[in-house]
Amino acid sequence: MSATLKGLVSVAGIGLRQYKRGGSPEPEQGVLLRAIIDACDDAGFNPADIDGFVSYGDDKNEPVRLMTDLGMKNLHLNSQVFGGGGGGIAAAFGHAASAIATGQAKAVIVFRALVQGNSGRMSAAVMRHHLNDHIIGAGVLAPAQICALRAQRMFEYHGVPKSVTEELVKASYYHGSKNPDAVSYGKELDLDAFRTARWVAEPFRLFDCSRENDGAGALLLVSREHARDLKKPPVQILGVANGTQKGWGDLLENDENYASAGFQPVAKRLWEQTDLSPADIDVVQLYENFSAQGISSLIDHGFCNYENVTEVVKFENLIAPSGKLPVNTSGGNFAQGFIHGIGTAVEAIRVLRGESANPVPGAKTCLLAGGPGAPTVSSAVFAVDNF
Repeated sequence: MSATLKGLVSVAGIGLRQYKRGGSPEPEQGVLLRAIIDACDDAGFNPADIDGFVSYGDDKNEPVRLMTDLGMKNLHLNSQVFGGGGGGIAAAFGHAASAIATGQAKAVIVFRALVQGNSGRMSAAVMRHHLNDHIIGAGVLAPAQICALRAQRMFEYHGVPKSVTEELVKASYYHGSKNPDAVSYGKELDLDAFRTARWVAEPFRLFDCSRENDGAGALLLVSREHARDLKKPPVQILGVANGTQKGWGDLLENDENYASAGFQPVAKRLWEQTDLSPADIDVVQLYENFSAQGISSLIDHGFCNYENVTEVVKFENLIAPSGKLPVNTSGGNFAQGFIHGIGTAVEAIRVLRGESANPVPGAKTCLLAGGPGAPTVSSAVFAVDNF
């Protein structure tokens, strides 16, 4: 096994506050502070003993501004993952876990906060960061359009049937309908509405796209030994991989493997690092900004390929508790809610603790995949403490 985090760092507490877009009862920093305190309460941990923060995706909440309200004594880690938007979500856990494993910090919060009244619309922020003048001059003005081009490549060149995207979205809404915290609670996907909804960017209709919500999520990381002394069952981090390869990037739009979500080299390193393979993963929390990118992420990670994707990505395989590969057990970005994907990380911990609204009996491992198609992407594997 190559250098690994296995057995060193665990997630000990989680907190998630979610509201309708534009409906947050507090400013962004206030919502974030409540999510952090929720994570500490969940673990039975004193917020004053936090000494580090990591975020991703251009979060605007500087850790030094959180210290006073949390009563913190020291700040030893102050980090944010560059580039990639939601692609950096798993990498944030790598930053935090590496700092703890090397003694740079003892208790680190991984977080993301997004309240429209403070940070604006997520889609507008992505456009500012990821679309250059050449692309905008060609009339490509939104992330949906970029991802739509890549999706068409997957459908038309590689022969992936569009029906698989419906299977993924349907599974997400099935899980969301059973999750009291989800925006779609009590409402499974109306297939007629899905198939006839307005176009956003062909081949994406409205329900192929992730939602936007106000809110914040926070996860408390400590050493594995420390986590065992806290209130909730710890979930260890087995490995994290992050990055990209030559020729990849959304400012180029000329990638050799244009239908890829960018995970192929990252997934290869993650499997090598953990001594695991896709067959060893019990459940997946998948960042789906758009339905086709969710499919390409599964392909990049090795769960299926262009030829057998219809055999793997089908509703009955993707749902808990009976599916062979349950995906997005909270409802994911489609149906649970979207705070730049932090909810998928929270659900990774819930499902391994046995606390998910859609439990996966006996689940020991969970893959967290970041935002597909971003300039840099990241993935992580979490496992129960005794794995």
